[in-house]
Amino acid sequence: MSHTFGPLRLIANMGAGRGAVGTTLTTLTEHLAALGVEFDLVRTTAAGHATQAARDALADGVRYLAAVGGDGTVHEVANGMVEWVSPGDGGAPEPRPVAPDAVLAVVSAGSGCDFARTFGLDRKPEILAKRLATDQVMPIDLGVVGFVDADGEPQARIFVNIAEVGYGAEVVRRAARFPRFIGRLRYLLASWSAIAALERQETTVTIGTEEKTLAVVELVVANGQFFGGGMKVAPRALPDDNRFNVQVFTGQRSQVFLLTSKIFRGEHVPHPEIVERMAQTVAIAPDTPLLVEADGELLGTTPARFSLLHRALRLKI
Repeated sequence: MSHTFGPLRLIANMGAGRGAVGTTLTTLTEHLAALGVEFDLVRTTAAGHATQAARDALADGVRYLAAVGGDGTVHEVANGMVEWVSPGDGGAPEPRPVAPDAVLAVVSAGSGCDFARTFGLDRKPEILAKRLATDQVMPIDLGVVGFVDADGEPQARIFVNIAEVGYGAEVVRRAARFPRFIGRLRYLLASWSAIAALERQETTVTIGTEEKTLAVVELVVANGQFFGGGMKVAPRALPDDNRFNVQVFTGQRSQVFLLTSKIFRGEHVPHPEIVERMAQTVAIAPDTPLLVEADGELLGTTPARFSLLHRALRLKI
């Protein structure tokens, strides 16, 4: 069957989900074949490979891509679907879609694919195969984060779901030290140890046109609603409204950890020690650099600036 979007290219992270991707692929491809969907498959195993695979697919004229894996896989594929173009006036390169008609599908198969939850895409592969055979899409916003890399150089990256500065990024860094086979336990251990490692910093946070001096434990910049294995951290985030849901946690260092059960239910806001706003831009530059992460990928440190590309990606739903 020739799909409206053309042949489908599956970009699968074989290292995601402690081997779960292989099982997912078997079921998914069997059902795609039964539905008559034309597809091919690229298996990725190294960091950055999925980004290059997405770029190669678009260069080959493929316009229908599926990220098979977790949030990190979606993050890489989305970054491969965006290019950075110089404005021609000596300014910094600006992001734009490589192919505005391209479509991104998501097949949740990793240890964590919170991005999929916002759209009800956290389903079994046989159900997702049926969705992949249809032509419904939803234009969504993309986040852009500027940060500083390990060499002190300014960098920028696209993100689809949620970015964090402070506590959450420290958790991501520490979780990477634990073996993946212990599952969610590694995030619990990382969350607990991050409390002792992090100091609150009083700094200026610019949210849209508003500047506030706050004691920052955690800054959440959300395009989607879920992170951390199903936590509904941003229940008011809408991924197509050209606004981030921004939350600044200003309580004690243990605040986010102690609110975990409420965050899972999306009941932590409003809260007297959480500043919540809806805005298109966010900036933070504390005296002591804080870690920055996006879509579960540790990127670098502050100073950091966040902005939006409005409805820049066509998501298969």
